[in-house]
Amino acid sequence: MLHLETPGTVSRPAPSAILRDSRVVAVLRARHAKDYTPVIEALREGGVLSIELTLSTPGVFDELPLLQERFGNSVEIGVGTVTTAAEAETALDLGAAYIVTPITEPDVITACTRRGVSVFPGGLTPTELHAGWSRGATAVKVFPASTVGPGYISQLRGPFPDIQVIPSGGVDIEDVPAWIRAGALAVSLGGPLLGDAFKGGSLTELTARARRLRNLIGEAGGER
Repeated sequence: MLHLETPGTVSRPAPSAILRDSRVVAVLRARHAKDYTPVIEALREGGVLSIELTLSTPGVFDELPLLQERFGNSVEIGVGTVTTAAEAETALDLGAAYIVTPITEPDVITACTRRGVSVFPGGLTPTELHAGWSRGATAVKVFPASTVGPGYISQLRGPFPDIQVIPSGGVDIEDVPAWIRAGALAVSLGGPLLGDAFKGGSLTELTARARRLRNLIGEAGGER
């Protein structure tokens, strides 16, 4: 993992090659983590290779090593909805590729940067987002992004010109090109991408949505 130095003594883990190329994170929530495998396979087939397993789904820590063994380096699997340093440490011990949190919790950020693992803390206000960025976040997660819109990135970069942003929450597939053109490092999608895949819906249609999403991203800005 490359590191980018931030002012002071903070070392900022760089985004992975997968994230820089695909520029999308699929956020998975299901009845149980045992349901994840076929959905990840469908997403991989469609070119969505960065997968966030949310701790709001039971069984994530049990299934994470099994999923890593199954998929190897063909996808990167991170853990999201992390709210404590203890959760972050457990996820990292199990080999999580990155950590996502809906809040700006300094101890979670520190747990990741100390081990050189990408971390994406959530926030909405400039104060929250700068707090996460200044502590060494790889990028800050604007959450819920639907409340502000893509123009928020340019506004943030007035006072914080180097800040990297991933919008999450209420981002539809049709919204993605605008966020990419606005300068988002990547976009984070759950329901609009997954649809009814965890309720018996067509995995073929999920793969088609993933491919369409990747095409839209490519047309809007491609690889960073």
